[in-house]
Amino acid sequence: MVQLTRIYTRGGDKGKTSLGNGQRRPKYDRRISAYGTVDEANAVLGIARLHCDGRLDEMLGRLQNDLFDLGGDLCTPEEDNPKYPPLRIAPEQVLRLEREIDELNADLQPLKSFVLPGGSAAAAYLHLARTVARRAEREMVELAEIETVNAEAIRYINRLSDLLFVMARWANDQGHAEVLWVPGQNR
Repeated sequence: MVQLTRIYTRGGDKGKTSLGNGQRRPKYDRRISAYGTVDEANAVLGIARLHCDGRLDEMLGRLQNDLFDLGGDLCTPEEDNPKYPPLRIAPEQVLRLEREIDELNADLQPLKSFVLPGGSAAAAYLHLARTVARRAEREMVELAEIETVNAEAIRYINRLSDLLFVMARWANDQGHAEVLWVPGQNR
């Protein structure tokens, strides 16, 4: 279990930080950016939870924990014979997201237009979290061009943004209070 006794270490004062394997990297490193954006998505989920209860709140609580797993996965590069076995996103976590997408989507009518990010406060924050998750995905895919990234981690973040989209629709009175895009409405 993690135990934090001091919050500041002064280790990052010169613009570098430590990865999970102890390696030092500049704070602008692609790996640091990727897991920093995952952390940002997690913070937005925390705000969304203030506006959710019941089923959605429980799901968001699991997602927040998963996002810490994802951050742990990303902050520990793959290496031969690691000192400690790294935490990695597992296929079961991706499958759970797919099941939850299907469960929530079963309560929704098919879309006839694109959805504008809004409606209820919960939906608006879930849409914001979705866009941050998409940015994290872009950063993770970019990182995967130059370093090994767990393929399950990329699948997870891709499914996460899909789930957040469906959750936002569900939060808008199971789709009945959605705000739909009207192409060319203001010409």
